[in-house]
Amino acid sequence: MATNLIIARGGVEYVPPISLAFWRWFTVFIILIPFFFEDILRNKKFLRKECYKLFFLGSMGCGICGAFPFIAGVSTTVTNMGIIYTSSPIFIIFLSILLFNDKISFSRFLGLILSIVGVLVIVCKGNINLLIDFKFTSGDLWMIGAAIGWAIYSIFLINWKSKFNIMSRFTLIAFFGAISLFPFYIAEEIFFLKTNFNSHFVFWVLFGAISPGIIAFTLYTKVQKYVGASLAGFALYLYAVYSAFYGILFFDEELKFFHYIGAALVFLGVYLARKIKT
Repeated sequence: MATNLIIARGGVEYVPPISLAFWRWFTVFIILIPFFFEDILRNKKFLRKECYKLFFLGSMGCGICGAFPFIAGVSTTVTNMGIIYTSSPIFIIFLSILLFNDKISFSRFLGLILSIVGVLVIVCKGNINLLIDFKFTSGDLWMIGAAIGWAIYSIFLINWKSKFNIMSRFTLIAFFGAISLFPFYIAEEIFFLKTNFNSHFVFWVLFGAISPGIIAFTLYTKVQKYVGASLAGFALYLYAVYSAFYGILFFDEELKFFHYIGAALVFLGVYLARKIKT
């Protein structure tokens, strides 16, 4: 999943962000539909009942989580994106409590606070004045939006039961995700940036569709099925590790002191949030 951060920084140099998100998910649908068309057709009576839920999941998982990181990549670093995205499991816990009456212990509450503080340290780059003056990098704010979108997607993905199998459902989510992005893609083409359909476009769209698209979403869904949304969401904390690695390896970025402080607070928060209530 963390390879999405490479696309968010490298791919947007060649393909406009919303265009990249739209064509990525449309390509996912095109790749998968030949394999799962018969199953979808066989269960088409359930499609009418689930279409609104599938559109919502598509707009969250593929729309917001698909476009926001690419927009963020224009103005922030891979390291920042990765560490900020680790706030998503915290939002998953919060939404579980708010929407599904999940219980929270004191240690979990403390973990929530510490993790949020850790994310804010990254966002304001260790400078409290940026937090007070609300002068965040726009890309950092886009990534917070993506983290919230992924939390919403994760919570409802597991709590909304479906008559479709995992891959057929994912194929439909990709389709509705592309639909949710289409109007914004057209607006981007007309008013902002036009897409050059060249070899760079083909490479980044296929890379995005296969690695952080089909492979990552499928594995995440399977893991979530067995361990639940909250525990599966904590795999996202590896984003902090991989984002730093990718940033240094591919984009000549460097780790700074506030990254270590923010990441330490986030991981301490995760440890406390995951402690079993006694």
